[in-house]
Amino acid sequence: MLIMQALRLTLRQKRRAINHSNRERFAKRLLFQTQKLVTFKHGQKIAIYLPNDGEIDTKYINNFLKRQGFSIYLPILDNKSLKFAKINKHFKKNRFGIKEPVSTQILSAKQMNIIFIPLVGFDKNKNRIGMGGGFYDRTLSFKKHQQNYKNPKLCGLAFDCQKVNKLNTKPWDIPLNAIITPTTIYTK
Repeated sequence: MLIMQALRLTLRQKRRAINHSNRERFAKRLLFQTQKLVTFKHGQKIAIYLPNDGEIDTKYINNFLKRQGFSIYLPILDNKSLKFAKINKHFKKNRFGIKEPVSTQILSAKQMNIIFIPLVGFDKNKNRIGMGGGFYDRTLSFKKHQQNYKNPKLCGLAFDCQKVNKLNTKPWDIPLNAIITPTTIYTK
């Protein structure tokens, strides 16, 4: 447990230490990488996140999706798990200080086609560690219990410096379909 906390702290410090101009460059490259991997189809419901605590910025992906007319959703806290709220112009901050849409359509993870997930660290096997609250793992636990869920596709987004050799996984950890960084796409 202490080893995981120390790793989480080190990786959070690494991602927060990236300077502004590199953040911009990496965020633009992330859109390019995402477009190489993901086939976006009209009518899809796509969940993304607003960056917090130094996470890689999703604004270029978000702007691309908006221009293409996709339905975009953000995670909102629902007790100890997440639901997804359609983006609109009205936001409130949740208990962690993260903006959430208000007065909008709310869907479950099962109703999403693609979920872009923030992470603190990852390995080449597409395992991730998050901030430690377990919100995404609880929300997506249905994917563990029944392997035939094609949707949602789970794509982690990260800086290259967040990669570690190997993460020790727990039975409740949900592996991702892909992890996308500004330089690399991990899918197999």
